[in-house]
Amino acid sequence: MTAAMKPAPVSRVDLENKFRQLQGGVNETTETAKSYALAAGAVIVVGVAAVAFFVGRRRGKKKTTVVEIRRV
Repeated sequence: MTAAMKPAPVSRVDLENKFRQLQGGVNETTETAKSYALAAGAVIVVGVAAVAFFVGRRRGKKKTTVVEIRRV
């Protein structure tokens, strides 16, 4: 390499600026992922509750005792 092509040394300020830039991208990605995870979690909870409701309802109908009262 010649002296004209020699890269400048990396300073502390350069590193800090690059880390801040990367951190900003990570924060944006994290916020997006949180919203998707929250929505997916809500859908799963509602689905599990609905399945439990319908399974319990069916089981209740199968095990219901029918009492017939006759007058004599």
